[in-house]
Amino acid sequence: MPVLDVDDLTMYYEIPFRGFVRAVDGISFSLEKGESLGIVGESGCGKSSLAITLMRLLPKNARIIKGRVILDGINIYELPEDRLRKEIRWKRISMVFQGAMNALHPIIKVGDQIVEAIMLHEDVSKEEAWKRAGDLLELVGIDRSRLDNYPFEFSGGMRQRAMIAMALALNPDVLLADEPTTALDVIVQAQILKLIKDLQRKFGISLILISHDVSVIAEMSDKVAVMYAGKFQEFGSAFDVFLNPLHPYTKGLLSGVPSVKGKPRRLKSIPGAPPNLLNPPKGCRFAPRCPFAKEKCFEEEPDLVEIEDKHYVRCHFAEELREVPWDVSE
Repeated sequence: MPVLDVDDLTMYYEIPFRGFVRAVDGISFSLEKGESLGIVGESGCGKSSLAITLMRLLPKNARIIKGRVILDGINIYELPEDRLRKEIRWKRISMVFQGAMNALHPIIKVGDQIVEAIMLHEDVSKEEAWKRAGDLLELVGIDRSRLDNYPFEFSGGMRQRAMIAMALALNPDVLLADEPTTALDVIVQAQILKLIKDLQRKFGISLILISHDVSVIAEMSDKVAVMYAGKFQEFGSAFDVFLNPLHPYTKGLLSGVPSVKGKPRRLKSIPGAPPNLLNPPKGCRFAPRCPFAKEKCFEEEPDLVEIEDKHYVRCHFAEELREVPWDVSE
């Protein structure tokens, strides 16, 4: 049985007098122990909304329309809040939030924040929790003497490491990392990504990594989901999705990524912007930006279907476009 099984998860934001923003719309996937899933897409496509839905950390205007999130056989949406907080959140599934400076409390010492997470979930003394907090900091490459520092006394990379230490405090089965390298320079970014990968392998953690950076997802993931307008447009192994992209949106994303192999080429962009999910377009949500769209694309929404072994695509004409590049002039 997979560690995490998500079935038809649908979450909308209710906007008074205007309707519903369809941020997470029919998402399904499963994750095995020690496996990594990368979720990639442009800003505004629902990636972070999916993360907080999986954690059940929803704002007041969020509405779960349907679906299940099964963690080791337990549907977390059937649990009362007190049991979810005590037994599941942070202990079984934890999260590294986007923007560590905002995630850490600015006027509470880093050590106290980690200790609080441990003591809220486990019956241990403060001395033992403090020792574990020091061990966790050293695990992520920070000297335990820095437990007495405030977040503003840490560099950006150190704050991100501290967030990772806090997320690992209770040995979770699943770790969600939402843009864990945002605003970090490329050297620190590489260090943070290596740290996450090493810790995942060391503890057998199942990882869900969210990013708009295709190269980061390709480096870190076993499986990849390409998300657009609240839906998965393509899903499969990292090898299949990046070396044999079938959805026009995936082709468009990859056309904007420089390659260190092959002939030099001009980078391309996808014209336009993701749709307003208060009123998403009829038919395929990517059709207004797709250079290959036909009349059917604007009238009929495609299903996510298996084109090849465990390689799923949401496109009416995926087979026809298999060998066609994003820019047909290439």
